[in-house]
Amino acid sequence: MAVASFVLGLVGLLVLNLFLGPAAIVLAGLALRRGTTRRGRALLGLGLGVADLIVLASLVAMDGTVSWSVAG
Repeated sequence: MAVASFVLGLVGLLVLNLFLGPAAIVLAGLALRRGTTRRGRALLGLGLGVADLIVLASLVAMDGTVSWSVAG
């Protein structure tokens, strides 16, 4: 679960951060609660999940929409 949280958080920075960010946070929380041996990965997944939501919030604040484009 810790590795899945890390991967989802990392991919969530690029695409689907509305769904992958919270999923990364939940998986990291479950991994930490179960006492995973990969505590560092779980913490990175937690941090990346939070970063996903921060990126989403900043994009929504700039554009006023949940979707974003590079073209401007």
